[in-house]
Amino acid sequence: MGFITLVRNFIKIFNYFCMSYTVLLSIAYLIQLIVSYFRLRKERKEELTDDYENYQNSDNLMPITLIVPAYNEQENIVRNVRSLMKLNYPQFEIVVVNDGSTDKTHFNMVEAFGLKKINQSVKVSIPTQEINGIYYNGKYPNLTYVDKENGGKSDALNAGINVSKYPLFACLDADSRIEKDSLLMLGEAFLKDSSTVVAGGFVRIANGSLIEDGEFKGFEIPKKNIERFQIVEYFRSFLYGRVAWGKSLLIVSGAFGLFRKDAVIEVGGYKNNTIGEDMEIVVRMHHKFRKERRKYNVKFLDRAVCWTQCPMSFNDLRGQRRRWQVGLFDSLISHIRMLFNPRYGTVGLLSMPYNFMFELLGVVVEALGYLIIPFSVIMGELNPFYFVMYLLLSVFLGTMLSVGGLLLEQYTRKGCFSAQQIMKLSLYAFLENLGYRQLIVLCRLEGIIRFKKYRKNWGKIKRVGF
Repeated sequence: MGFITLVRNFIKIFNYFCMSYTVLLSIAYLIQLIVSYFRLRKERKEELTDDYENYQNSDNLMPITLIVPAYNEQENIVRNVRSLMKLNYPQFEIVVVNDGSTDKTHFNMVEAFGLKKINQSVKVSIPTQEINGIYYNGKYPNLTYVDKENGGKSDALNAGINVSKYPLFACLDADSRIEKDSLLMLGEAFLKDSSTVVAGGFVRIANGSLIEDGEFKGFEIPKKNIERFQIVEYFRSFLYGRVAWGKSLLIVSGAFGLFRKDAVIEVGGYKNNTIGEDMEIVVRMHHKFRKERRKYNVKFLDRAVCWTQCPMSFNDLRGQRRRWQVGLFDSLISHIRMLFNPRYGTVGLLSMPYNFMFELLGVVVEALGYLIIPFSVIMGELNPFYFVMYLLLSVFLGTMLSVGGLLLEQYTRKGCFSAQQIMKLSLYAFLENLGYRQLIVLCRLEGIIRFKKYRKNWGKIKRVGF
């Protein structure tokens, strides 16, 4: 058999595989969309009798520590802390951990809140880099500031856990804003179900939105196309990519998640030398508690909202998506024993395989498809008519799923978009298939190819003040 024949046979087999893979992925997405819709509809009915606001002055809610790891966050750190102080929750503390910043993060915190270095002993439940000092001001009794040597985000979170004094802790990004009642919603999840070990909130993009004192006031579509595409992406990934998985969810966003502290300490805290700490800690809890057949629960609450800034340049977006892929890769290979293992229930039989097949390896398949399928048309191994139909089907399904995410957002936020905004964002749901999606695939593929290089790199996105 000649070389040309081998190439032709490979192309033919890959074409059939790629098309079958696309159909299977589309079915998986559609199932998630349908499941998410019914779950959200059920939650909306429960909202009518929800009494979380009655707990705002209750002693029954467990107190919470808000841990804010900060590395070179001089633009946002002070305003973020002031915003957190206004949250609607009966008892909480804020622990800001400066992870060896090289800008004015330390100076801005000390200056803004009049902080003084104090002598405070720390119970080291999880080893971390050295703490240079702990700062406090009696005028702000629920604020503690920790200055430590650089060790990465995981290390900063572990230091915050060591310093914290409450049984629940929330990990928050320094450049994010939490809606004022969101903490009540997450805290209520632990009160109603004592087996809950982690509850995640919905991270929405702040670009274009007006948020005042933790309240959503309105939305305007951002000027940059790169921001508009990301808004469509976030609604798609959160409103059916996470709602559908329920208890088998593998990731709670590092920007906003509430954890039971003793459960996190039991599994060894956040893993150092990884940039996917938010996914890895959740997968590790699944791994340990399912293996030991212990009752536990992981929850996602779409009503508990955190606002964050998305990247506003392609270089920042490239770095972010590369880091996400590296974190996904690291988390999955670290717990590969769970894959297709019935001992781990739906996590081992559904969540892990889905993330391996579609979120991790899907990037490789899609990237190869962009090269091989057009080449197969040129070689005459794929009928141009079927090629065009395949492209149209892919674009149609991608657009439909993205528009579905937008409609779910409109449903959950009770009409925060105007009809004109829905139409414009729907247009971007279509346009993202014509270049933007392909660029994101290449960014994610770079994360797989250069995994070892970027595995320990926390990274930084350029921000502007809220």
